[in-house]
Amino acid sequence: MKSRTPVVLVLLATLVALVVAGCGGSSDEKGGGDSASGSGDASTELSLVAYSTPEVVYDEIIPDFNRTPEGRGVGFKSSYGASGDQSRAVEAGQKADYVTFSTEPDMTRLVDAGIVGDDWNRGANRGLITTSLVSFVVRKGNPKNIRTWDDLLRPGIKVLTPNPFTSGAAKWNLLGAYGAAARGGRDPQAGLDYVRELITRHVEVQDRSGREALQNFVSGDADVLLSYEYEATTAQKKGEDVDYVIPDDTIKINIDAATTRDAPEQARAFLDYALSEPAQQRFADWGYRPVNERVLAANKDKFPDPSGLFTIEDLGGWSRVNEEFFDIDNGSIAKIEDEAGVSTAK
Repeated sequence: MKSRTPVVLVLLATLVALVVAGCGGSSDEKGGGDSASGSGDASTELSLVAYSTPEVVYDEIIPDFNRTPEGRGVGFKSSYGASGDQSRAVEAGQKADYVTFSTEPDMTRLVDAGIVGDDWNRGANRGLITTSLVSFVVRKGNPKNIRTWDDLLRPGIKVLTPNPFTSGAAKWNLLGAYGAAARGGRDPQAGLDYVRELITRHVEVQDRSGREALQNFVSGDADVLLSYEYEATTAQKKGEDVDYVIPDDTIKINIDAATTRDAPEQARAFLDYALSEPAQQRFADWGYRPVNERVLAANKDKFPDPSGLFTIEDLGGWSRVNEEFFDIDNGSIAKIEDEAGVSTAK
């Protein structure tokens, strides 16, 4: 009679492999797509849909939330990608309970579609989960001595920024450039002239998301990456040889978060937790500016405001800005991008 030991070993090995595969959690190394995390015996699963960059923070906040009474038994399926792409995916039917985007129009799209309530930004935090500033990410030691927006237009300087028709980060970057040159919006033509020269003479590649642009910068030869302040601090925390410069004149970035209308009550509990002091400190540790006033005060030395800081409201607010600059058919920046051969397809 033949021994059955090999068969038993094969079956045991197969079972172990299946168990290991089922226990995988989310990772900030994936660069987008879906991931599952949270309680292993989840009785409720929340779908978290986010723009591309904050995965490393939510990978810490989710387990923290699971250790609270409200978070016990809650699992998460998470998706990260370019802000505009993510918003359009939810509009088209992708399941979402908690959404966070890098521009207000990406949230407004879901309000208009009836997916997010129109009261999403009426709370004490006005719909914000964090803020940031448009900054210059440069090589270690800043060898090209990049300090101001004018420095980006010096001969031979190569600049990276994502595509504003897929990436929220890119819209903020170009609004930062425009507003600085336009003196906070007071000289619109000077602002557009600057953006045209920047895009047509110094920006050769426009990736789909802020995260892709950072990866391109780290592995490429560009001199400057326009990005969120926290993209630079995150890169540094992960061991990349980069520095960053906050110009005197730059725009404040607002990052929004909300729950969807049909989300279970645990989604609201998670949003409340994300605004709590422990979670906001997690954001601060990665370089995101907290909106919790106590946490912001405790980290005030880490997040100074530059002298020429301006806001989206100074430029007319998102409804005006999105139409005036980024409308595919008539937007002034859209026309500049089209002239430069950049795809304006969403």
